[in-house]
Formats: sequence, C-alpha cells, structure tokens
Amino acid sequence: MTNELSGRRVAILATDGVERMELEQPRGALHGAGAETEVLSLHTGDISARQSDIDPAGSIPVDKKVAEASVADYDALVLPGGTMNPDQLRTDDEAVAFVREFIHSGKPVATICHGPWTLVEADVLRGRRLTSWPSIRTDLRNAGAEVVDEEVVVDRGLISSRGPDDLPAFCAAIVEEFARIPQAS
Repeated sequence: MTNELSGRRVAILATDGVERMELEQPRGALHGAGAETEVLSLHTGDISARQSDIDPAGSIPVDKKVAEASVADYDALVLPGGTMNPDQLRTDDEAVAFVREFIHSGKPVATICHGPWTLVEADVLRGRRLTSWPSIRTDLRNAGAEVVDEEVVVDRGLISSRGPDDLPAFCAAIVEEFARIPQAS
C-alpha cells in the first residue's frame, strides 16, 4: 500500500446496473493509494451490480444518498459505467446537479465506459476532450465534446477511459491525477 492519496476523500457515484469491475477496480486502486472512498447512490441499502451489462454480479453497499452528499466533502469523483447505471443517474436531478457542481468546482472527475452519459446530461462537456464506450460517442460529440479513441484521456481534471479492458491504465491515471490534488492543511 502506498500513501500518495492519504487524506483524500473520493465519491463514487453509481446505482443499480453498475458494471461491478468498473466500480471495484478503481475503488481498490484508490484504497491501495491511501484514499477514503464513499459510494453515493440514488437510494440507501445496496445497489445491484452487473457483469458485461447482462449477468448479475452481486450487490455493493451504498454509503450515502447523493441527495444528502455535498461536493465540499470530497476531493474527487468517479463515475463508473455499465449501461443501466448512468442511464438512471442522468434522469435524477440530484445526481445530475451533483455531477455538474463537481465539474464546476474544478475538482477532478474520472469516468469510464458509459459513465460520461451523466456528464452529457449535466451539460459540462463543451470544449472538453474525452473517450468512452463506442456506442455513446455520438452523444458526447452532440454535447460539444471532442471524442477520441484512446485508452485514457486526461483533460483539465477530467479523466476518461473506454471500458473494462482499459481499467489498468484508468486506475493508474486516476491515482496519478488525484495525487495532484492539493492536500488540505
């Protein structure tokens, strides 16, 4: 375990249908670097996870409802994918407002696969460069983003990856980028 993220608090926003590995692998990398994480969701209890969008993959405990969370309490945000997860998040006013406020705060946001759909709804992608799962790239372009097909893209605190195959590079990038956050004194 390293400590480059010691003292950092990271929110992971997800709901039912989240791609399990896209939540758990980044969370594991963050914990391994010393960060504290909290899973925020639309409801309390557990969220149901998926594998490859189709197969049930158990449940993940929720730490707090996003409606009760404050951007001020976190240093960074992770938006995992899965098709159903961001599709539900982008229809929830509190989730969209939380994501919008996070981007406007200038704090880093990491997203993978279908995760950027919530960023589209928050209307925060104009002039930003990112990547995603191929099927949502038109949505990102229509929202004003420059979309590229790369393993990891970092653009002014927005870290993005295409999907599960990119998780090793994505996890390394989020630890590196989140380590740049000035530590509170």
